Order: sequence, then structure tokens, then C-alpha cells
Amino acid sequence: MNTLVWIVLPYLCLAVFAAGHVWRWRRDQFGWTTHTSQLLENRLLRLGSPLFHLGAFGVIGGHAMGLLVPSWVTEAAGISEHLYHVTAVWGGTITGVALVTGLALLIARRFVSGRVRRVTTTMDKVLYAALAAMVTLGMVSTVGVNLLGDGYDYRETIAVWFRGIFWLRPEPELMSGAPLVYQLHALGGFLFLALWPFTRLVHVWSAPLAYLWRPYVVYRRRRGGVPTPPPVPAEVRDRALPAVSGRR
Repeated sequence: MNTLVWIVLPYLCLAVFAAGHVWRWRRDQFGWTTHTSQLLENRLLRLGSPLFHLGAFGVIGGHAMGLLVPSWVTEAAGISEHLYHVTAVWGGTITGVALVTGLALLIARRFVSGRVRRVTTTMDKVLYAALAAMVTLGMVSTVGVNLLGDGYDYRETIAVWFRGIFWLRPEPELMSGAPLVYQLHALGGFLFLALWPFTRLVHVWSAPLAYLWRPYVVYRRRRGGVPTPPPVPAEVRDRALPAVSGRR
């Protein structure tokens, strides 16, 4: 069972993540977009979107630091385990609160605004549900276990297992003793990666970098009067009818 859950499933999700992006790009390039609804409602979006994105960047950075950087690296850099733990817990709590607040506003916006609700697709609902589940599990592990509870050193178990997946040397036994909320969070993370290519999240790989060197759009003032618009076909037809009748 450990092999299926902690080895087979992660690799399967990573395969779907990679193949799904290739399929999406080849079959649905017109749908490779944020599907923004800013023109339909902007008041809640103006507050919720920055909070969500800033919180997400902070959370992703914290996960990258905790999962990809071994503990001996931070110790060699002069960062004690206590200092790392305090920074990680409080940094994760602050960015997590921003993420939760932003996500709550974005979800509420889908229900409050009728115009936004009408353009919300089934995949959008699945995405928001998956995000809510992931964020809830993450906040429970950060606040409930590490801030208010006894704490758990995931860097010696979960982080080692996670890096082993990409080194093709996973150690599933490291996950068997992890708290349930951490196990669910880890599984939810890989399932979320499998869902990613089929949602609007694909837009993160299409950052508008071309705008940095795109030439300026030059607007020129029109000189002289406004030109007379061409006649519509009905007017041309009506003017021609008497002449045609006279020849008859």
C-alpha cells in the first residue's frame, strides 16, 4: 500500500502534469488564458486577486525552501533549527492568512456576482474546491500542528521523501509515520498537479514577457473634419430603385 500511495501515485500525477500540458497546448491554445472576468466585476477582484497571488507566492516559496533545501544547508549557512522553525511557522502563517483571505474573496465573488457566476465553468468549481482543500490542510498543519501544537519536523521525513521522488530514489517508509494532515496535504499536492493542466492555471506558464520589448502603440490626431461615412447598402438600393423603374 505504501508503494502505491507514496511512489506510484506521485509519479502518475507528475506524468499527467507533463502530458496534460502538452495536450492542452496542442488542442486548446485559444483556451490557454486566465479567462479573466474583470470586466464583469472588479470591486472584490481588486482586493482578492492581489492577496491571493501574494499569498500564493509566499506559500510556494516557503514550500520550496522547506522541501528542496536540506537542513544541513541552512545549518551550514549559520541558520539554527530554532530560527528556521520560527521563521517558517510565522512566515507560513502570515502568507497563509493572505492566501486564505484572497481565496475566500475570489470564491465569494463567484456567488455574489450573478454575471461572474454565469461564466463560471465546472472546471472552475473543481479548481476552487481543490484550492480550498489544499489551503485548509496547509493551514491546519502550519497553525494547528506547528504553531499551536507540539510541532513536527517534516524536513527529516517528508522533505527527504519528496526529494527522493525526483532523484528516482523515493523512500515511502518515511511517510508512514507522518501526521495524517501532512500525509493528506502531500497527496493533495500531487493530485493538484495532475489537475493543473486542465484548468486556467496554465496561464502561469505564459507570462507576458514580450510586453517588455514590444514597440509602443502610437496614436495620431486626425487632421481635418470627420470623413463622411459610406452609405449603407439599403440607402444605395433605395436611390437606385427610381432609375430602374423609369427605364421600365
